[in-house]
Amino acid sequence: MNMAAPNSFLTVNNTSQRCLSLKNNSHTLQSMNRLYRISNNKSSFSSLSINTICWRKRSFVRASLAGSNGQPDGESSLVVCFGEMLIDFVPTVGGLSLAEAPAYKKAPGGAPANVAVSVARLGGSSAFIGKVGEDEFGYMLADILEKNNVNNKGMRFDAGARTALAFVTLRADGEREFMFYRNPSADMLLLESELEVDLIKQAKILHYGSISLIAEPCRSAHLAAMKIAKDAGVVLSYDPNLRLPLWPSAQAAREGILSIWDSADIIKVSEDEIIFLTEGEDPYDDAVVRKLFHPNLKLLLVTEGQEGSRYYTKEFSGRVKGMKVEAVDTTGAGDAFVGGMLSQLASDLSLYQDTKVRKKQYWKWRERL
Repeated sequence: MNMAAPNSFLTVNNTSQRCLSLKNNSHTLQSMNRLYRISNNKSSFSSLSINTICWRKRSFVRASLAGSNGQPDGESSLVVCFGEMLIDFVPTVGGLSLAEAPAYKKAPGGAPANVAVSVARLGGSSAFIGKVGEDEFGYMLADILEKNNVNNKGMRFDAGARTALAFVTLRADGEREFMFYRNPSADMLLLESELEVDLIKQAKILHYGSISLIAEPCRSAHLAAMKIAKDAGVVLSYDPNLRLPLWPSAQAAREGILSIWDSADIIKVSEDEIIFLTEGEDPYDDAVVRKLFHPNLKLLLVTEGQEGSRYYTKEFSGRVKGMKVEAVDTTGAGDAFVGGMLSQLASDLSLYQDTKVRKKQYWKWRERL
């Protein structure tokens, strides 16, 4: 398989956790009137459930069903991402097991950090809160956030623990598997007292996953960050990002993920995560998905791989088909999906309030492609 160099922080997906790696070179972000250049000089759009990312002339627009920025002047559009940031080691040759891979290349990773960079690259405002080791990798990650215009004021450095590492295998079908080194890693040791409280209060959206719930003291810091945000009127966004090998057991993972489920305003899940959380029920059955819709939830997004994605609110639901692309590297695809969605919602939270208007504007935009 022809695999893109794993030196990219952000990947663009086709709703499906299938993506093509963006290269950090002359093919990427060259001008304001070009589409993303993707691996081997191919172009692709990322079809998000209610949000499609595109380039327009003279300005980088987060196009959606709304089609415009509905944010009043002076209102915060900051997306603060809380959780882990680590180093991914990706094989230089795809389709091989970890043991068979001849060599690896390092790449920055961690789902919340990926989302923060995604939002920033789409022209939005983002920040990251989390902990890394006081080591070369930790400082490298902090520099990468800064270079990508992500506020890293909330980063902390631990002198007694290393930055987390993950080895990622890329199978022949473009999907990936993970093996983690973090027992304990610095991200697990973030203290509640180390939270950048003012940064959280300034946010429009606080986004997080479930990995930071696995162990103390980070779990307490995570819960405290959520409470601070909720009390300040910040929207809570949750992507469980299930990584079973990191949890003590499947039951612990299920209970941990669901323990904060009812607090979120926005939730993104994959079809596989629905199967896991419902203990085997059909993820394509709307009645099953609606079981996951709690009274305070505003938007539930379900990714379906190459088939596309679905969106649910209290009043309406819908589906957007995926766009076919050649899968090169799916690492970070779901994070790019979330970043695209949050970058638009941060500037206009009314996107999930009026389906008829949104659909009409969306199809007008599609006709111009």
